[in-house]
Order: sequence, then structure tokens, then C-alpha cells
Amino acid sequence: MMEHLGQRPLKNSEWVMQDLLRQLNERELAPGDRLPSVVDLAARYGVGRSTIREALSAIKAMGRLDIRQGGGTFVIESPTPPPHPAQLQPEAWLDRSRSLRHILEVRQVLETGAALLAASHRTEADLEQLRQTLAEMEAELDDERAGEQADIRFHLQIAAATCNPVIADLMASLSGRLHESMKDTRALWFYSERSSSERLLREHRAIYEAIAAGDGPEAARLMGQHIAKVEQVLDERGATSP
Repeated sequence: MMEHLGQRPLKNSEWVMQDLLRQLNERELAPGDRLPSVVDLAARYGVGRSTIREALSAIKAMGRLDIRQGGGTFVIESPTPPPHPAQLQPEAWLDRSRSLRHILEVRQVLETGAALLAASHRTEADLEQLRQTLAEMEAELDDERAGEQADIRFHLQIAAATCNPVIADLMASLSGRLHESMKDTRALWFYSERSSSERLLREHRAIYEAIAAGDGPEAARLMGQHIAKVEQVLDERGATSP
């Protein structure tokens, strides 16, 4: 039986996500279990359906849920982490980097457009969610797993801030691949450039500030630059790999 979060007010999807993650971690929701419908969860948590969908999409991006179109949402086993990109042999790296390039091309098209629209369509509630995620990134600078999960939520929240359900659904449908691409992206930045969590936080904050200021072209430019960095690392490694 699912529990409410007690006396703590549910202001947005962060509270819902945290409670569902707690249930997953404590095995109150076990692999194979089917979650209640979006309508039932919205009623149980006292929030809107879009809030529930965002929370479920974020957890799916972490590899914890399987959302089947028209078939419900199911708990799955946490996947075994793939090898660090720096540890792959040249042949395996070639296959993985090719797949990653394809995903990055999709992200360039979809996420730069999302940042552009979010700057003109975002609500104060959207901005508050983004601010909370940035605050979590800052508080968890030394926790790579928590930083990775916050990174994914940040990008999903920007898609939601477009107020275009088609864009949000497209991002949700790509969540599994999005998760893997972001893991590779962060690993490659840290490995090749020795970038720090602080640097990634600054990039995310700059994107947020452009969206908050309503500057769509700047938000799109910063998002494109953010995604393009890993492509540059791929080019550099490709040029030097045997």
C-alpha cells in the first residue's frame, strides 16, 4: 500500500518522485509490480496528472520503471551499469560512440528546440522545479549518481516547460537512451577534459537563467553548446584511437 508523504506538502513532481524512489529502494514496490494508473496516483498524491507523468518519466530515465504505452507502468530491476567509456576496447568503443553520436544528433534537434520554446512558455512552477534541481546538483556535487539523476531530471523538466505534451512525450520515450547518453556524456567530460561537477553545474545554471529571462535564442545556443561538447570529445578520441 502506497503511503502519502505525511505532513510535507506536495508542491511538484520532486516530492512524488522521492516517495516513489523510497518505495522502490525499500522494496515496497518490487520488480514486476504494476503501479496504479496516472489518474489514481494523481488522486492519491493530490497533484495533477502532468506532475505524475514527469515523476514517472524521471524514474524511468533512471532505469527503474518500464512505461508501456496503454499497458501500464511496471517496476524493473536496476540495470547493470555499462562499462566506463574510457575502459572500452577500440572495437567496442567504435560501436558505442557511433550509437552515442546518433543519440546526440537527436538531442541537438529536440533539446535546443525545447530550450527555445521553454523560454517563452515556462511558468513560475516550471522555473521553481528547475531551481530545485539546480539546488540538488549543488548539494550533491560529490555524489556522481545523484548528480547524474539530477542532470536527467533537469533536461526532462525543460521539455515539460515547453507546455507542449508532444515534446514532453518524445523526451519520455527516449528516456532510456537519454539516460545512457548522459552517463556517457558525463564520463567523457570527466575523463577527457577533467571537467568538474562545478563546471557542469555552471552550464546548467546558465541554461536556466536564459530560460528564466525569456531569451529563447540564448537558451537554445547554450543547450546546443552543452550537448556539442561530448561530440568534440568523441572527435578527439576518434582521431587518436587505434
